[in-house]
Amino acid sequence: MSSLLTESDLIHEAEVVWLENLDGLDYVRQALDKTKRRNTKPPYARDGRMVGYALLDDDASPDPDSGLYRRRVFFLLPHDRDSLPDGLYREGAPGEAVDPLTIAPKQPGAKTPRSQNGSTAVATPTP
Repeated sequence: MSSLLTESDLIHEAEVVWLENLDGLDYVRQALDKTKRRNTKPPYARDGRMVGYALLDDDASPDPDSGLYRRRVFFLLPHDRDSLPDGLYREGAPGEAVDPLTIAPKQPGAKTPRSQNGSTAVATPTP
């Protein structure tokens, strides 16, 4: 799923757990994953690494058809800017990328100049 999450997708989020320090991350990818549990670290089956995830409150209900909870997961792929600063995302960012500093429970996260262009672009004064 893209970064175009809405607050209604996240109404049962209670907490966001970060597995890494966010200081060096201009962006993280976010997606809604289906998991068996609402309040433990979810499994991760993508390339790259999980950098955070959401815990759900006690009112969250699993999908009646699958029995799974929809939870937000934050991740980075091997070709993302943090690993390859001069690579594909030297400028720009993937569609599902948001600035991790804008993420909070029940808040979708936002694209910012930092997430789209990198920390150096924000730190460089414009003429």
